[in-house]
Amino acid sequence: MNLLEAHHYGFKFLSILEVVRFRSYNLNEKVMMKSNALFYGDNLVWLRDRKYFPDESVDLIYLDPPFNSKADYNVLFNEPGKGKSQAQIRAFDDTWDWSSESSGMALNELAQNKPQVAEFISWVSQQGKNQESMAAYLSMMSIRLIELHRILKQTGSLYIHCDPTASHYIKMVLDTIFGEENYRNEIIWKRQSAHSDSRGYGAVHDTLLFYVKSNEFIWNQTYQAYDDDYVEQYYRYNDRSGRQFMSGDLGAAGLQGGGYEYEWKGIKRVWRVPYETMERLDSEGRIFYTRNGIPRIKRYLDEAKGMPVQDVWTDLESLRSWHAERLGYPTQKPLTLLERIILSSCNKDDIVLDPFCGCGTTIDAAQKLERNWLGIDVTWLAIDLVEKRLKATYGSKVAGTYEVHGKPYDVASAQALANRSKKEFEIWAVTSLVGAGPREHDGGVDGIFGFVEKDKKTRIIIVQVKGGDVLNPGMVRDLIGTLKKEGAAIGLLITLKEPTKGMMKLAIHSEPYKSELWDREFPSIQIRTVGELLEGKVFDLPPTQSPLKKAKLAKGKGQQIHQGL
Repeated sequence: MNLLEAHHYGFKFLSILEVVRFRSYNLNEKVMMKSNALFYGDNLVWLRDRKYFPDESVDLIYLDPPFNSKADYNVLFNEPGKGKSQAQIRAFDDTWDWSSESSGMALNELAQNKPQVAEFISWVSQQGKNQESMAAYLSMMSIRLIELHRILKQTGSLYIHCDPTASHYIKMVLDTIFGEENYRNEIIWKRQSAHSDSRGYGAVHDTLLFYVKSNEFIWNQTYQAYDDDYVEQYYRYNDRSGRQFMSGDLGAAGLQGGGYEYEWKGIKRVWRVPYETMERLDSEGRIFYTRNGIPRIKRYLDEAKGMPVQDVWTDLESLRSWHAERLGYPTQKPLTLLERIILSSCNKDDIVLDPFCGCGTTIDAAQKLERNWLGIDVTWLAIDLVEKRLKATYGSKVAGTYEVHGKPYDVASAQALANRSKKEFEIWAVTSLVGAGPREHDGGVDGIFGFVEKDKKTRIIIVQVKGGDVLNPGMVRDLIGTLKKEGAAIGLLITLKEPTKGMMKLAIHSEPYKSELWDREFPSIQIRTVGELLEGKVFDLPPTQSPLKKAKLAKGKGQQIHQGL
C-alpha cells in the first residue's frame, strides 16, 4: 500500500485500487450539498469525489492543518476512578517524510497539473536535509489546496491557519493556485500573552492567510471591542445612570451635502439633524451641553458596534486549561475565532467546510450561526469527538440533522477498516460501539470507562478489541488477568469474528460482579461481536459515565463578536 503516514493515525495518499476498496461499501450513499455531513477518511479521497464535492459548491473553507511542527499531539480523556487524572491518546504526529514513494507520486501529479508549484517544492527540497520534510509537507498540502480551490464558489473565501514554521511556504503555493490578486490578508492572531524563548523574541502568534476565489467574494463587516486606551480617551463622560459616552458634533459646518439652519436654545447655526430630531434627542436625554451651552450628541459605549476588525487579532483569547470550552484535543481553537471568520465571510444557510476538522470547532460555530457545514477527518477519534460535542452542546435532537460518511455500518465495512488500520478499528469499536475512551500503549486495555457504585466511588470497565481471524480461549484468560491487574469490575471483549465455544464457556463461568447500588449481578466477562453490537445488542452493564470532556458554553464575561448590519 502506498502511504505517506505521519503515524498509524496519519494522512494517507491512496492508490486508485485502495480508493475503490476504501469506498466500496459506501457506493450507494447519496448526499445533498445542503446537508450537514461528516466524512471519515483521507480528505483528498473525499474532495476528489465529485458526487460529494462538485465544482464551486462551497462558500467558505477554513482549515487548520498540521504545521510540520515535528511534534506529537495527544487527546486527553477523563480517567475513571482516578480523580482528576487524565488518560491520553495520540491524535496525530506532525512529522512528514520526503523519502516515501507517495511524496514522489504527489510531486509528479503537481508537475502535470501545477508545474509552478512542483518547481517550487523541488527547490525547497534541495535547500538542505532539514527542508526535505517541508517539501513532503508542501506536497501533501498542495494537492489538497488544488481541490479546495476547485470546490470553492466564485463568491467564496478560504482561511488557512498556520504558524511561522510553514506560513511563508504556504503563501507561495496559495499565490500560484489562487492567484496573487486573490490574496486579501495575513491575519495575526495573538494566541498567548508571553512565551519564554532563550535566544529570540517570544513566539506568541499564529498566522491566518485569507484568500478569495474572485473579487465577487462575500464580505460582512464585523467589529471588535475598542482598546482600553481608546475608551479611556474618548468615552470619558458618564451620565446620571452611569453609562459611559463620548460627545459627537451636531454642527454641520463643512459637512458635504449641507445641513439644517435654525436656532436652538439661543445658538443659531447649521445643524446635522432637523429641528424635530433635535427635540427628540433632547427629550431622550441624548444631548450633552458643553460649558458654553453648545449641544453635542451622546454616543453611548454600550451601543457602539466597536471598531472594524483589523488584521491583528489580540481580543480573542486562546483556550486555557480552565476554560469550560476546552475538550482536551490538541490544537483546539476557541469558538470565537471561528465565529468571527464565519460571520465575516459567509451568510446564513451557506456551506462551510473544514477538511481537517479535528474536534469540530468550525462545525460547532457553523451550527450555532445557522450555516450548513461539512467536516472531514482521517481519524475516527476526531469524528467521534465531533459527534459527542454536537450532542453535548445542542442536545440529542441534533443527531438527525447530519450524516456520517465512511463510518462502518456492517461487518464488511468494519473488516475493511480493520484491514486498513488496526488502531483505527480499535478506536472506532471502543468509542462508537460501547462509548468508552480509547487508551494509548494499552497494556491489554484498548478502552476504559466506568460507573458509580453505592459508595459513590467509580468502578472501572475495561475493553479489549480483537479484529483478527484467529480467536482462542487464551484471549479470555488474558482479559481476566488484565481485569485483576487493573482492579476493574467488568471486562468487555469485542470481536470481529465469532468467538469460540471455549471462549464463551470461560466468560459464562467467570465470577460475576455484584452491584450493591443495583442489587444484582453483572457478568464480569462479556463477549459481543461487532455484528451483534451493530444490530443493537448491548453489553449487560450498569449506567456508565462518558470519559469525554464535554464542552460548555462560557458564561459571564467573554469576548463578543459583532456583525455590521
